[in-house]
Amino acid sequence: MAKWTAFPHLGDYQFDTGGLKNHWARLHAGDTEPLPRNPEVLQAWVLFHNGNFQGAAEAGLKAGGDGLTVANKATAIYANYLEKKEKIKLELFMLVAQRAEAQAAQEPRNPNAWYWQAYALGRYSQGISVAKALAQGIGTKVKEALEKTIKLQPLHADAHLALGAFHAEVIDKVGSLIGGMTYGARKEVGLKLFQEARKISPSSAIGMIEYANGLLMLEGDGRMKEATRLYEEAAATEPLDATERLDVELATAELQD
Repeated sequence: MAKWTAFPHLGDYQFDTGGLKNHWARLHAGDTEPLPRNPEVLQAWVLFHNGNFQGAAEAGLKAGGDGLTVANKATAIYANYLEKKEKIKLELFMLVAQRAEAQAAQEPRNPNAWYWQAYALGRYSQGISVAKALAQGIGTKVKEALEKTIKLQPLHADAHLALGAFHAEVIDKVGSLIGGMTYGARKEVGLKLFQEARKISPSSAIGMIEYANGLLMLEGDGRMKEATRLYEEAAATEPLDATERLDVELATAELQD
């Protein structure tokens, strides 16, 4: 594995296994991942939350079993926020999608196997252009995997967010008529999904950011004031781990654009 770009604030977050257990419910409010029993997998999560994404991915793959989920999350988060080269970013998303698809085939009742497949394919779609991805049938796969995630775990806030984003992106790119008829994308469903995610995990910075983005895509500049308020709220959030720090920085960047 080539060396990944380091998280720029390494050392700011210093969880150990005990500290991580104490904060597990708060840190995993978005993905509902259960606390692992395997100490090697727990240690991989320690690396992840401290910002050592490459170490977490390698440790998760080595541990096997539910270690695959931390490997997929670490790879996807790294690709989304820190990888500078577009080609490598897309390759990493496709790698996660393939691993998660294989995991879902073996563990069809594992919500995060479906979720990380959808997340990776969704980000891959944004990278190659949503319209192109829809033409390739990727959008349908994303939608079905997210609906499966929510069916298996109705309190999966991140899946609600991602599915809301699917509805918003499709309508933004192809319009309400084609979006609805061809891809089942609907404005009212998208808005409801964002609101449900906020209800489940109200303190999530990424929840605020995705809702703000969704409002602008679905309802236009008339919702700019509300979107800006959401970005401001996200930027003011106190991050508990490395990923939350990246989310806060993303919100700050949105406000500066």
